[in-house]
Amino acid sequence: MTTTNGIIPNATDPSSNHAHPTFGDAFWVWCRVAMLSFGGPAGQIAVMHRILVEEKRWVSENRFLHALNYCMLLPGPEAQQLATYIGWLLHRTVGGLVAGILFVLPGFVSILALSILYAGYHDLSLVQGIFYGLKPAVVAVVVEAVIRIGKRSLKNRVMVLIAALAFVAIFLFQVPFPLIVLAAAVLGYAGGRLWPDTFVVIKGHATKDNSAGELLAISDDETGTVRPSLQRTAIVLTIWLLIWFLPIAGIIAVTGPESVYTQESLFFSKAAVVTFGGAYSVLAYIAQEAVSTHHWLEPGEMLDGLGMAETTPGPLIQVVQFVSFMGAYRNPGSLDPMIAGIVGSVVTTWVTFTPCFLWIFLGAPYIEYLRGRQTLNAALSTITAAVVGVVLNLSIWFSLHTVFATVTETHVFGARLLIPDWATADIAAIVIASGAFLAMFRFKAGMISTLGVSAVAGMIWFIVAWN
Repeated sequence: MTTTNGIIPNATDPSSNHAHPTFGDAFWVWCRVAMLSFGGPAGQIAVMHRILVEEKRWVSENRFLHALNYCMLLPGPEAQQLATYIGWLLHRTVGGLVAGILFVLPGFVSILALSILYAGYHDLSLVQGIFYGLKPAVVAVVVEAVIRIGKRSLKNRVMVLIAALAFVAIFLFQVPFPLIVLAAAVLGYAGGRLWPDTFVVIKGHATKDNSAGELLAISDDETGTVRPSLQRTAIVLTIWLLIWFLPIAGIIAVTGPESVYTQESLFFSKAAVVTFGGAYSVLAYIAQEAVSTHHWLEPGEMLDGLGMAETTPGPLIQVVQFVSFMGAYRNPGSLDPMIAGIVGSVVTTWVTFTPCFLWIFLGAPYIEYLRGRQTLNAALSTITAAVVGVVLNLSIWFSLHTVFATVTETHVFGARLLIPDWATADIAAIVIASGAFLAMFRFKAGMISTLGVSAVAGMIWFIVAWN
């Protein structure tokens, strides 16, 4: 079989039996996906599955899950990377760029507008009250994420044990998250070879019989893909590393190595390569560095930013845009504070999402080549189980810092313990958090409506308490 530019024929051949969408059709569908991308990664992935697999039938169930498993292994937002991956499957690099950029764009605009409002009017009771109500409600959302991921991945006692060990490692002993991911991947790879029935718990299911009239653009037996090669790998790696780091070099040259823009570009570049398991898994690290080390945020403001990200479309990791806006706003240098905040937002969004395109365009051809390998699925399954323990750590960290004004750290036999000061408990925050838990878990209320009601409750309480 001959190839052209490393692409095997039949992938996008209009004469094939597959109902391949035009680029224009895909563009408007990706716009639709982007505008509906509320609810965190679970909601975003569900929207893409409904539209791309069930409604449009552009990709099979197995191919969708295979792409998702790879994206869960990567640092960064898995939903945005999944959109990029499927966009690449459909229309190669241009398709991946359009899908990935459109997925981020609505959230970027929304967070920027809310950041300007927050920075300019945060001293008003109305704005303060809204975010006061959002903080405890977000705790319920984070706990729901633990349960959601756990149901999907903790299918046996071994996976439960892995999640527990990951929680102990990061919560008590502060083991770096990348080391936890690496250990889980190695364990999963070995377990997949020795005990596949135990370690392969994230599995794709065969699609239904595709009879006449049920055509797929990318089916299970689709042969069209970009051939992985060292030459292509070197070209993709070079191009995207230049796209990633040349702007940083320019920032350093123009503003100096000590400027807030340089610090943010370097810090969030580093965060982009350790954000395994989505935003929840790295927020505690970002919050600690932003508050204690760089002093970009005041204590508690990280939850305000997370509340913004939870109520706007796009990836939850977009919260870093709020962090960088506030950091640049408070350290503007020669710029107007608002302009500085906007520059900080753009810089951080660039270095956060550029690596996502690198991971997909570099790795997707290899992942397609390895499709169906049992050991790869076992490694992904084990990593997902470890992420449950990490997100549980985050939910406890958020809960303590939301409900209590003072939380101290102490160390016992090398283990770190977080001790709340019970005299500083915030009764109103406890009531709002309890209401959010009841709404989401008992009455199955949607996340957006729960956060909205909580914001109104916080606004009313804040106004009453301070007047």
